[in-house]
Amino acid sequence: MAEPKPIGEVTHFYSNIGVAIVKFKKVVGVGAKVSFKGATTNFEEKIDSMQFDHKPIKEAKKGQEVGIRVKDKVREGDLVFEA
Repeated sequence: MAEPKPIGEVTHFYSNIGVAIVKFKKVVGVGAKVSFKGATTNFEEKIDSMQFDHKPIKEAKKGQEVGIRVKDKVREGDLVFEA
């Protein structure tokens, strides 16, 4: 089976508020299931909310960097896949 292609990458993580900034390579909407993978990161999560410019949005556009609340720690450079 071919390796899945990442749909985004973590560009920043705010540990104090549990928010990952993710730059997506395709349109991704609230409710999508994604998995975060990296050197020490490996978990799945359903996107409950996302923000752009501190305002709630329903979907991230291709190339847009958005904030997503995550339940676990992620790191810059971690990859995001469709789960």
